[in-house]
Amino acid sequence: MDEGRAAAPRVWAVGALCRAVADALAARFNPVAVEGEISGFSRAASGHCYFALKDAAGQLRCAMFRRAAGLLDFDPAEGDRVEVRGRLAVYEPRGDLQLVVESLRRAGQGALFEEFLRRRARLEAEGLFDAARKRPIPPVPRRIGLVTSLGAAALHDVATALGRRVPHIPVVLAPAAVQGAGAPAELIEGLRRLAALMPPVDVILLVRGGGSIEDLWAFNDEALARAVAASPVPVIVGVGHETDVTLADFCADLRAPTPTAAAEMVSLPRAQWLAALDDAQERLRRAVTARLDAQAQRLDIAAARLGRPSGAAARQRLLLGHLGQRMHHGVAARMARLSQQAQALQDDLARAFASDLGRRRDALARAERHLQLLDPALVLERGYAWLTDDQGRALTRSGQLQPGQRVHARLADGEAGLRVEEVRGALPPADIAPASDAGSFNPS
Repeated sequence: MDEGRAAAPRVWAVGALCRAVADALAARFNPVAVEGEISGFSRAASGHCYFALKDAAGQLRCAMFRRAAGLLDFDPAEGDRVEVRGRLAVYEPRGDLQLVVESLRRAGQGALFEEFLRRRARLEAEGLFDAARKRPIPPVPRRIGLVTSLGAAALHDVATALGRRVPHIPVVLAPAAVQGAGAPAELIEGLRRLAALMPPVDVILLVRGGGSIEDLWAFNDEALARAVAASPVPVIVGVGHETDVTLADFCADLRAPTPTAAAEMVSLPRAQWLAALDDAQERLRRAVTARLDAQAQRLDIAAARLGRPSGAAARQRLLLGHLGQRMHHGVAARMARLSQQAQALQDDLARAFASDLGRRRDALARAERHLQLLDPALVLERGYAWLTDDQGRALTRSGQLQPGQRVHARLADGEAGLRVEEVRGALPPADIAPASDAGSFNPS
């Protein structure tokens, strides 16, 4: 070989050269992280994603296979500036250089997340996340406060949920920006205005829709987080989707996974409250009816045992009235604890109770009049006498009498001693003379 001629280069097979280049790239660069702008993003039916990553000086083809694509927490779009991690490779069938992407996130997200962690640790150390300082959410608020943007989809979602479930509860809106540099100050001012309202709101919803960590960054503002924790009115925060978490969520009295869920947490459906009231009313009606029936039965038993049933009836009537009054007070106290929104139903129940008690009292009055008719004193007032022998036994038949026998007569206004002159058998009804004309007995 001529010494002046350069050594001939090695002759490579195409595939072998591609593999050698791929090995050199892997040894020199991998793993690699690259930042750039997405171009031509597409997702195949297989779930694999293909796009180019570019900047002003160059462009790099990228492939992201289904396993890695399934871990994305957002939908990449044309023009998004992202940071990818993966490995450089050569696609041998075409000899193309490509980056096999193993993870993808928005550019700058790492720094923001690190700042989020620092702020969270600081606020947690101050006790702002403690469950002990968080207040319960009223189950039936009289007024609801809402802080969000007028142009946010969250406003429509919350208004729709509240209008469907509790259309009778007023909602007071404090508009505020939910994104951008001025958003935290506007959100804090919205909380302050709602907390100062008269009449007051019972709960405040602080909401916005989903987005990237940059979009939600206003809700990671420390001043806003402290304002949420210090609010004199309980605050529910519903920001983004279920996987989105902000510092405001940690400081809230209650965290909702979405704006709609926040609305549902303070809006138990009216139909459910009405059904509960109907059930309470029915149980109360049955209890009152059973108690009145039991007292009426006691009254009947006591009346049967008394010689003067009218007096016993009066005492039972007083007792029943006292029990009715106690029950009335008990019902009033119980119903007062229910929601003010159910006042109309409480009034209906009170009127029904009063009507039922009136009917019971009328029935008791009729029973009292009936029992008074059976009072022996009334019979004596009509001219009859009660006869007994010397041993105090009642004389009700002519066969118990003998001529000359001494008997004792009790009249309406006194008593008399009598002697039997003669004894006759039962007379036909027409022959029975009035007691004032009998003349069959003479005082002794």
